[in-house]
Parts: sequence; C-alpha cells; structure tokens
Amino acid sequence: MNENQTKETSLVDTTDCLEAVGVFRGWKNFLFIVTFVCLLLLQASFWAVQTGYVKPACDAPAVDAKDSATIKAAAEKVAVDPNQPAKAAPKQSICSLFKITFDCLTWLIRFVDFVLILTAILYCLTMLFILKVSLLGRLGGINHIARAFFLSLAFVVLLMPWQKFFGCVVAGAMYTPSELQSACAKAEGCNIFATILHYLRFTGYWLLVLLLLIFSQIRSGRWAKATLRRLEVI
Repeated sequence: MNENQTKETSLVDTTDCLEAVGVFRGWKNFLFIVTFVCLLLLQASFWAVQTGYVKPACDAPAVDAKDSATIKAAAEKVAVDPNQPAKAAPKQSICSLFKITFDCLTWLIRFVDFVLILTAILYCLTMLFILKVSLLGRLGGINHIARAFFLSLAFVVLLMPWQKFFGCVVAGAMYTPSELQSACAKAEGCNIFATILHYLRFTGYWLLVLLLLIFSQIRSGRWAKATLRRLEVI
C-alpha cells in the first residue's frame, strides 16, 4: 500500500513538473525569438550608419551667407517672373520615400537596447527555472539544460553595455546611438588595424553573442528531447 502511494505521489510530482516545464518552454522560445530579432535589428543599424545610408543631421553641409542670398534671389526671380512656365515638382524616388533619418534610427536603437536587456535577463532566468524544475522532478537531460543555462548566462554577461560603467576598460555587445556615430566617424580614414578592430567590435562581438544565444537554444532543445525520451522509458 505504501509503495502504491509512493508511486502515485511520484507520478503526480512528475506531472506537475512537466506542466511547469511546458510553461517555461513556451516563454523560453518566445524570448529567444524576440532577442534574436532585436540582435538582427542592432546589426542592421550598424551597417546602415557604416555604409552611409543613414547620416546624422550634423553631417549636413552648412550653407554660407552668400550662397543663401544667391538662392533666395533666384527664388524671388522665379516667383516674380510670370512669363516663365511653372516647373513640375520633382518626383520622389522610392529610396527618398523610405529614407531613414538618424533620429528614427536613434529611437530604434534605444528601444532595441531596452528590449534586449529585458528579454536577455528573462531568458537566462527561464533557463535557471527549467534547470531547477528538472533537478527537483528528476526529468533527465540535466547535462543539456545545465550547459544551456551557462551559455545563456555568458550571453547576458557579454551583451550588457559595460562601457557605460567602466569606460574603455571593458565593453559589451550593445551600444548607444552616440557610440555608434562616434565609432563610425573615427573609422573613416583609419589604418587597417583600426578598421579591423572597428569591425570586430560591432560585427565580430555581435556574432559571438548571437552564437551563444543559438547554442543555448539548441542545448535546451536537446534537453527537451532527452526529457521526453526518459518519460517514454518510464
């Protein structure tokens, strides 16, 4: 009788653990997708500024007083002369219609940074909760979920913008719009070594963080398969 009660209790505990793990798995996958998309947007922002597609407003050429006076006089002449046929307004190209300003890119980077910090921390905590539930419920696959947790922890550590607190001593994969603008401006006309460091900072570092996130997700997927295999055996 006691053995039957023990088996029933163990089965109920395992079922509860599986239900909890199912909730954590759903949130883990959702947070992974959001984090992955934010990382892609962050890298796209870098290439938009690096290639010159998005230029800061301060980079616009200044107009001298003589040039402005000449332009104003020509405009008045065209407006006063009624015999001149009216010129058609220039058509806007597709590129000009979808031209992104640096102000919009600044808003995008700040929003992505906020979402990245939030989702990365929640993703790591979700891995921790799954590890604890797996240990308590003896669901199996501890090797995979433990590796997934430490990979997610390394992902969070390398992602954080440590340069805001420690200056040039250590930097994270995240960056602010002012940092991106300053780095891209300094990279122009630099030597090969400085250019390589520039791309390693904004592309190589980003790739390392992205791989940590992907490997963590793959390890958690292997944990799920190992758990189902163990329960089928039981």
